[in-house]
Amino acid sequence: MTVHFIGAGPGAADLITVRGRDLIATCPVCLYAGSIVSPELLQYCPPGARIIDTAPMSLDEIEAEYLRAANAKEDVARLHSGDLSVWSAVAEQIRRLEKHAIDYTMTPGVPAFAAAAATLGRELTIPAMAQSLVLTRVSGRASPMPNNETLAKFGATGATLAIHLAIHALDQVVADLIPLYGADCPVAIVAKASWPDERIIRGRLGDIEAKLAAAPIERTAIIFVGPSLEATDFRESSLYDVAYQRRFRGRG
Repeated sequence: MTVHFIGAGPGAADLITVRGRDLIATCPVCLYAGSIVSPELLQYCPPGARIIDTAPMSLDEIEAEYLRAANAKEDVARLHSGDLSVWSAVAEQIRRLEKHAIDYTMTPGVPAFAAAAATLGRELTIPAMAQSLVLTRVSGRASPMPNNETLAKFGATGATLAIHLAIHALDQVVADLIPLYGADCPVAIVAKASWPDERIIRGRLGDIEAKLAAAPIERTAIIFVGPSLEATDFRESSLYDVAYQRRFRGRG
């Protein structure tokens, strides 16, 4: 018996990986985070599968479901939104599975920030302007931020920021970043990227709070901050320059 942790992608049912889709189809048990995973993904479950929404459940209750499936020798598809590598809460589940010597696999998914960038129609790294992307968040009820991981410290680099789980703290984001990026720095808020009701609010650090107040978003949003969001007058990458010699071109 194996628990298959599957990054279910940002929302759209066709943005799950082929591997993830095929694993779902083989598992007689499916656990999914119903508050943030699209129910359309459940169409990939086999007929008669036992489907469990974990949104109202505690970790102990989820562990009990794994043990029940293990006793029945039934593989489990465990769906988490986005990609498993960040803010997925799989680490504590894996620790409990290892305690019970239950096998598991991890299948990556399309991360929310990538879907949001696609919604914006932007590359987030721009030659000679922005070559780093910081994925971060602010402290919340579920988990505090480490002391050294602050918006001020990340913002001091000038990198493009993708701030997750922070729409409720936009005032804090603005206060921390205006001294570093300036009030005219572009901001884009993307809510529910790839879902039918996805939304974008564009603005600047100086006016984004007012724009959000006029069209509130309560959850499932990413706040992007950085000059790369509007860059047009930038140098082209050397990668495809006619004079750039690389081994794949075979030029002397």
